[in-house]
Amino acid sequence: MAKILIIDDERAIRNTLKDILEFEGYEVNIAEDGEQGVNMAQKDNYDLIYTDIKMPKMDGMEVLEKLANQPSPIIMISGHGNIETAVEALKKGAFDFIEKPLDLNRLLVTTKNALAHHELKAEVQSKTDEIQNLKKKVAQRNQMIGSSNAIAHVRDIINKVAPTEARVLITGENGTGKEVVARLLHEQSHRANAPLVEVNCAAIPSELIESELFGHMKGSFTGAVKDRAGKFEQADGGTLFLDEIGDMSLAAQTKVLRALQENEITRVGSDKTVKVNVRVIAATNKNLAQEIEKGTFREDLFHRLNVIPIHVPALADRIDDIPELVSYFAEQICAEQGIKLKAFAPDAIAALQQRAWPGNIRELRNVVERLIILSGETISAQDIHDFA
Repeated sequence: MAKILIIDDERAIRNTLKDILEFEGYEVNIAEDGEQGVNMAQKDNYDLIYTDIKMPKMDGMEVLEKLANQPSPIIMISGHGNIETAVEALKKGAFDFIEKPLDLNRLLVTTKNALAHHELKAEVQSKTDEIQNLKKKVAQRNQMIGSSNAIAHVRDIINKVAPTEARVLITGENGTGKEVVARLLHEQSHRANAPLVEVNCAAIPSELIESELFGHMKGSFTGAVKDRAGKFEQADGGTLFLDEIGDMSLAAQTKVLRALQENEITRVGSDKTVKVNVRVIAATNKNLAQEIEKGTFREDLFHRLNVIPIHVPALADRIDDIPELVSYFAEQICAEQGIKLKAFAPDAIAALQQRAWPGNIRELRNVVERLIILSGETISAQDIHDFA
């Protein structure tokens, strides 16, 4: 039920308004002057406020100014209205202006419109808050946790390189967090409000990689039932992250090289070029120098991509970061699972620091999740032995 406040110094007017609106199913409160009305509006939440203009103690224009920061729509009513007053009220934020004597149909229509506007505004604000919360969660997930010299060096390079347009080649073992580095580079760049499009080159069959990257035209191959934009076009104005680029076919490498040289692509099955403006960040767990020697990776493409190299250290090279990483993952996982935060005893941390961690950060997070689910309130070295 919508809640409405009526501010008017004329008893007959406010009581008539109250009766009409209550008959329509609204909850209605009344105030005898502007000062009382402002106090009521500041102490309670109203979906709509009606206020007279000419009142003792505080007139309607002052009420409008006093309540400028609250979300309720305000409708001005006056028996002394003129165009100048109405325009001034609307400029100061009033939803509408109604003259006395009040027309019943106009009153009810304006009330419904104002309440619909208020509801829509509240819904938009709710969605905005959800988006902001989601962005915060994403930002939290895209953190580089740790204080070791190795990770501090990576963080320093990201801070320097992100605002530029330089291409970046990220190297490191599986599970070290190369994708986090790519996202941080995008988030801290001038392209942050444009798309970040990720392509896992190892997960796409070689016969489909060109279509995935450059798009295709309808009928260009079996299954191409309509025109489709590729990842380069989807990332136009933003960042294209080519993950595991060492697994890309030579034919696709040739086309990627041309796209980087010419800033344009050609869809599969088309002879027309499409201009694209993308910043390319690539990543691989392979030694591309060795791949070049074997003839599986183009040397000229390597030099195009390797403008700024960033090597993400293995977890074994930054074991001093394990306490921070465990604490971060524990908070994250307990929140996701909806359980009370569990603590890791010092001997448990020491035990985790003695492990080899071939799966790096990804493996550590999985182990922390397993321990939180299977262990008691405080996780010990024995729990590490039993469950990790």
